Amino acid sequence: MRASGIGRPRQRRAPWLWALLLAGATLGAAEPAPAHHAWSAEYDGNDARELRGVVTRVEWTNPHVRFYVDVEDADGAVTNWDLELQSANTLRRNGWTREALGVGDEVIVEAYMARDGSTRGNARGNVRLADGRRLFVGEPE
Repeated sequence: MRASGIGRPRQRRAPWLWALLLAGATLGAAEPAPAHHAWSAEYDGNDARELRGVVTRVEWTNPHVRFYVDVEDADGAVTNWDLELQSANTLRRNGWTREALGVGDEVIVEAYMARDGSTRGNARGNVRLADGRRLFVGEPE
């Protein structure tokens, strides 16, 4: 009596089966990439403003880190600004950590304003903290 599989000739799989398996694995692993905006389509490079306020939220997300700042105008009205930074990887390479900017921090930010007139902006140059520290942001993408 023979043990199962011993002495039997090995079957060769059809090359088309390997091609089909490879194609299926490749297509199954592919995910759509999120669309990335053109910077100049969203922000006005000729409209930079200095915003002073208190950080209310920080989001380390892709494709860009965002932070929100309550800014008080001359009449005492408070507006929450949504400010975009570089990607998390770019910020890390420039010395940022998740703790570099926190809720409650007083900041001065120079930001390019959104073209749609909303309270959104792209932080540029440096984010300055109340204690005088500067957090390098880099040029807008």
